[in-house]
Amino acid sequence: MENELQSHRITASDDVEVSAYLEIARELHGDQPVVELKPPPGKRETIVLIDFGSQYSMLIARRVRECHVYCELVPYDTPWEKIASLNPRGFILSGGPASVYDSEAPLALSYIYESHLPVMGICYGMQAMVYQLGGEVASGAKHEYGHAILHVSSENCPLFAGLPPSLPVWMSHGDQIMQMPPGFKALAYTENSPFAIIGSDSGIFGLQFHPEVSHTPQGRAIFQNFLYRVCGCQGNWTSANFIAESVDKIREQVGDGRVVCALSGGVDSAVTATLVDPAIGNKLTCIFINNGLLRREEPERVLNVFKRNLKMDIVYVDATDRFLEQLKGVIDPEAKRQLIGNEFIEVFEEEAAKLGKVDFLAQGTLYPDVIESTSAQTKASAKIKSHHNVGGLPTRMKFTLIEPLRYLFKDEVREVGLALGLPEDMIWRQPFPGPGLAIRIIGEVTKDKLEILRAADWIVMNEIKKAKLYRQLWQSFAVLTDVKSVGVMGDYRTYGYLIAVRAINSEDAMTADWARLPYDLLARISDRIVNEVPNVNRVVYDITSKPPATIEWE
Repeated sequence: MENELQSHRITASDDVEVSAYLEIARELHGDQPVVELKPPPGKRETIVLIDFGSQYSMLIARRVRECHVYCELVPYDTPWEKIASLNPRGFILSGGPASVYDSEAPLALSYIYESHLPVMGICYGMQAMVYQLGGEVASGAKHEYGHAILHVSSENCPLFAGLPPSLPVWMSHGDQIMQMPPGFKALAYTENSPFAIIGSDSGIFGLQFHPEVSHTPQGRAIFQNFLYRVCGCQGNWTSANFIAESVDKIREQVGDGRVVCALSGGVDSAVTATLVDPAIGNKLTCIFINNGLLRREEPERVLNVFKRNLKMDIVYVDATDRFLEQLKGVIDPEAKRQLIGNEFIEVFEEEAAKLGKVDFLAQGTLYPDVIESTSAQTKASAKIKSHHNVGGLPTRMKFTLIEPLRYLFKDEVREVGLALGLPEDMIWRQPFPGPGLAIRIIGEVTKDKLEILRAADWIVMNEIKKAKLYRQLWQSFAVLTDVKSVGVMGDYRTYGYLIAVRAINSEDAMTADWARLPYDLLARISDRIVNEVPNVNRVVYDITSKPPATIEWE
């Protein structure tokens, strides 16, 4: 690899329209010039995020998308042919747990530097970039974790446009830059890092800190400067553009075929159906399967909402007995997910056969589902669990999948749903897992246990809504454990189930923190459950974050 790179220049388009991103940028940076570059007609501009296994990689992608620029996370060894199809406007190299001087350390492929597109390396991504371009990286004499003050030493760096000369950042590294590659200069420093930011005239930058985390308050402005000023992005990643693009893709994919859509009552399946409907019209049939694992009154409410708001062709199937028969005696949570996924497709295929020839199954798979269910975007990642609509589907499935939301985060799905005109009570419904209450019952699933859990969960939801916390929480629910404990009710000894209450805050379910619910609210929930739900005499509150726990108990 040559160390000398050609200068990358971005020229403004003569006919570019003033778009929303320009207004945002000018609010942030005043009247300073902003680079404008129009992407090829019909092409989505993309920032390619090269993943080296960082726990923050998905957060980087979210931060870029919040700036209305599409970002896709790819493994570090992804071939150029796939990258070229994304219409890349620049690269971000993620952090990671490795050290560049390790024998098997992951490194960026040469096309990243040979493309002459802008590059921003973050933490390990910066170190890999320095190492590959001829600089020197070594283990630091003093590690730097936590808050630090960044001091800007360059007046003309586009990353700092509109920012103060000193700003708080979040550091997390042991290795550090000892010598910069040829053609680079130091742009900012901290007390422990003389090369906290480096850059070249070729549009390549390295950041030793993490701009994607909330502990770096001006991180979003740094991303915006990189995206707008350095990469020349137009900011066309909007709900309206996504809807138009998705409808066209679905119409092209389906052709003269027929589609069935799995409705669950959640926002994901609702948005999926509402995207497919205008693309193919009466060639779509929605199927709502009651697997017997839904919450109290949910089948009735779902049918009412979808018939009133979506006005689509909906087939209702009560398959409660079939699912419970499959789950009889099953304790392993992964086995539950697989069995539910298999039975789900069996029922779907039977119902679809009644409709004649059906070619496609539309479902609301999301980006975090894909990441958690697959073995990794990088060789260092590990599979956590199967999701009902990803790893839980049988390989012999007869349908071709349509997954228009596959690369969206939950907040993006909600924005699309609002743009499609779906009602807010549907859009803001808390996520509910595909396997339903089966993975909120520890151990074997039975009708009696389902009724106990439905009653407890109803109380949790009721009290959370009365406290006006429903929209603030990512999820809140009850779990029926397989623990029984001794209690006293009246003058009698009891031996009843233990219910766990779970309430969490999150942005995308990739990470989560337990919600600090008021003690009075927890007391009301506990009192009502032990008094109103038969066979329960103890309630506990789950105060574990993700990681180390997952959101669901199974």
